[in-house]
Amino acid sequence: MARTEHLKKIATRLRIHSLRMTTASGSGHPTTCLSAADLAACLFFREMRWNPADPADPANDELVLSKGHAAPLLWAAYAEAGVVPLESLLDLRKITSDLEGHPTPRMPWVKAATGSLGQGLSVGAGMALAQRLDKSPARTFVLLGDGECAEGQVWEAAAAAANWKLRNLVALVDVNRLGQSDPTMHQHDLAALKAKFRAFGWDALVVDGHRIDRILEALRLAGKKGRPTVLLAKTLKGKGVGFIEDRNGWHGKPLKADELARALEELGCLPDVDSKRFVRRPRPFRKTRPAGAVDFPRTAYAEKTATRLAYGNALLALARVNPAVVAVDGDVKNSTYADKLFEAFPKRGFQSYIAEQNMVGVGMGLAAKGYLPFLATFAAFLTRAHDQVRMAAYSFSNIKLCGSHVGVSIGEDGPSQMGLEDLAMFRAVPGAVVLYPSDAVSAEACVAAMAEHRGLAYIRTTRPATPLLYAAGEAFPIGGSKVLGRGPEDAVTVVAAGITVHEALKAREALRKEGIGVRVVDAYSVQPLDGEGLRREVAGTGGRAVVVEDHYPGGGLGDAVAQALAGRARLVHLCVRELPRSGKPDELLDRYGISAAHIARAVKELVAG
Repeated sequence: MARTEHLKKIATRLRIHSLRMTTASGSGHPTTCLSAADLAACLFFREMRWNPADPADPANDELVLSKGHAAPLLWAAYAEAGVVPLESLLDLRKITSDLEGHPTPRMPWVKAATGSLGQGLSVGAGMALAQRLDKSPARTFVLLGDGECAEGQVWEAAAAAANWKLRNLVALVDVNRLGQSDPTMHQHDLAALKAKFRAFGWDALVVDGHRIDRILEALRLAGKKGRPTVLLAKTLKGKGVGFIEDRNGWHGKPLKADELARALEELGCLPDVDSKRFVRRPRPFRKTRPAGAVDFPRTAYAEKTATRLAYGNALLALARVNPAVVAVDGDVKNSTYADKLFEAFPKRGFQSYIAEQNMVGVGMGLAAKGYLPFLATFAAFLTRAHDQVRMAAYSFSNIKLCGSHVGVSIGEDGPSQMGLEDLAMFRAVPGAVVLYPSDAVSAEACVAAMAEHRGLAYIRTTRPATPLLYAAGEAFPIGGSKVLGRGPEDAVTVVAAGITVHEALKAREALRKEGIGVRVVDAYSVQPLDGEGLRREVAGTGGRAVVVEDHYPGGGLGDAVAQALAGRARLVHLCVRELPRSGKPDELLDRYGISAAHIARAVKELVAG
C-alpha cells in the first residue's frame, strides 16, 4: 500500500511538471502527458531496472517513448530520477536545451528520435533483439499512444516481435481515446485493440491506466508466456484537471497562465516524495562481445561480377571479423546476397519479411545497443521507408543500408522494380553518406568504408554483372572519386557512377578512334561528392562536362555535380527522363539516353560548341 501511495505522489509530480513546462514554453502537449503519468511513474520508479548515472550501462532496461509528443512527461521522469536538474525543466523547447519538443538523442538517455508516430515499437524490437543477442537480463519497454496504432508500421513491428518471440519486449498503449483532431479509431473499445494484438501473437492485458495497483500487477505478468506483452491502459486525456479531462480540442495546447493556476489548484501542491529512492538499479551484467574490425580480407575477383554479389561477399567477410555486424532483410536476401551472412551466422540475421519500414526501425534499435546493422532490399522499396530513414538521421543512428536492383539496367522486371529515385531520397537526408560503386572491387571497398564511418550510409548496387575496373585492394574513401584515363588533349570530362561508368568507358574508346579525348570520372561517392577533384578535372577539359546516371533527373548525381560546378562548366546531364518500360538492359540504357552512344553524341555536341 505504501508503495502505491508513493507512486501516486510521483505521478502527480509528473503531471504538475508537465503542465508547468509546457506553459513556460508556450507550446507542447500537456494533455497526453497527464494521461500517461501513472504509467510513467510505474515504469520509471518501480518496474524498470536502470542506472540513472549511466545511460550506456548494458544492464539497463530500455524505454522508447513512441508517443514522442509526450516528451515533457519523459523529461519530468528523468528529472525526478535525478538525471537532469528539476529547474532545467522550464527550459523545455529552448534552443539552448537538450529537452526538445520531441525526444532526440541530444539527450543521452534517448536512444532514438521519436515523434513521427508509429515507429517506436520497431525500434524497441531491435533493442530487444540486441539484448537477447547479448544474453542480457534487461528488457525493453515501449510507450505508445492509441492514435499511432492506426499506423501500419506498428503492426509490422507487432508481427515481427511475435515471430521472434521477444518475451523481453513490453509495450504499453496509452488508450486515452482522443487524437489530435478527432477521437481515435477505437476510442475506449479496448476489446478491439486486445483482439488485434492477440491476433498478431502478443499476450494482451487490459488495465485501468490510472490504477497504480492494476498497472503493477499487469507488468508483473509481462513476458510470462514466452512472447511479447502489451498493456492496453484505459486512460483519460488530461487526467487530473477537470476542465480539460477527456475533452477534445486540447491536443497540443499548453495552458495559459490563468488556466495553469486553476489546474494546479485542482492538483494541489507538489507532493513531498523523494522519487530517486524508488529507482531500481539493474542486475549486474557485463557484455562479452569483443570489439570488431571494420576492414576484412577482400575477394579475389577474376571475371565480371555484379556489385550486389560483391556486397554480399563483403558483408560475410566483415561479419567474420566483427561480431557486432548483423543483417536485417526484407525477404530479398537471395537477390541482395545478404543470404551469405544469414547462412554463416544464423543468429545474426533477422528476416523482417516484406516490411521495409519495420526493417529500418529494427536496425535503429540494434544500432542503439551497439550493433552494426546492414539492412538490404531493392532500392525501389526503400522509398517506403523514407520517413524511417529520416528519423534514423535525426537519431544519429549508425545504420547501413543497401539498395539493389537500381535503374533501368535491371531490365525486364519493369519500372515498378527500378530504383530511380533513391539517390535523391538519400541525398536529401542530412549527414547521409551515399556510395555507388561500379565494380566488385569498389563495392567491397565501399562496404569497408561504410563500416568504418560512424553514421547513416547507403550503398547502391546493380543487378547485372559488370567488368572489373580496379586492382584488388584499392581504397575507395568516402568523399573521393577516381579518374579513369587522363590525357593532355582531353576535350570533355564525363562524370558517371555505377553502371554508367562502363558506358562512359565504351564511349571514351569510341571517341578516341575519332580523335576526341575524354576523361572519365567515377564519382562513386555521390555524397559527399569530391567537388574539388571534379572542378580540377573539368577545368582541364576546357570547362566541358557530361554527367550520366541511371536515375531520374531530380536530386541525383547530376544535381550534385551541377552544384559543385556551378558557374564553372558547360554541363550536359544525361539521365532517365521518362517512365521506363520492360526490356533488355542494353536496350533500356540506349532507349532512355544513357548508353555509350548517347554519351558519345553529347561529347561531340559539346566539342562542336
